[in-house]
Amino acid sequence: MKFRTLAAVAALATVTFAAQAHGPTRQKVSESIEINAPADKVWAIVGNFQDGSWIPLVEKTEGKGGNEVKATRTLTLKGGATVEEELAKYDAEKKTLMYRINKVDVKTLPVNDYSSTIEVEGEGDKTKMTWRGAFYRGYMNNDPPPELNDEAAKKAVLGLYKAGLENVKAKAEKGS
Repeated sequence: MKFRTLAAVAALATVTFAAQAHGPTRQKVSESIEINAPADKVWAIVGNFQDGSWIPLVEKTEGKGGNEVKATRTLTLKGGATVEEELAKYDAEKKTLMYRINKVDVKTLPVNDYSSTIEVEGEGDKTKMTWRGAFYRGYMNNDPPPELNDEAAKKAVLGLYKAGLENVKAKAEKGS
């Protein structure tokens, strides 16, 4: 009887401890833009995984594997920082792609375990481009510093998405 009581106390202590100890929560963000251009024109700008030039912070893109799943690219940002990414899904017919960041310094982008999807949907000369992401904050333990917390991660990713989408809109609508 005593053994069962100790086991019950130990189990309760484990459950209580587990409930108190929690790490970061996966964050999800999404940003969309309406573009006055056909979807094919928008996809021509963003649909080549080996070309990240439409992202304003990117100075150059180097990669291998084209648009095949497992293709890789390294984005060199203005200022010299790099981001290593891998293509996870690609469907040119549906105009969608999904990629993951394999390596980035949290000082460059304050995220961990980042994945992102880009979708281009159009009807006639109107297109909606959506850029969605899911990630953990830059600091994976409890009590993150302000520059690596959930809010900093969301702000950085949304800022990147907004700038990228606005740039695609400007490129696609130019000369339309």
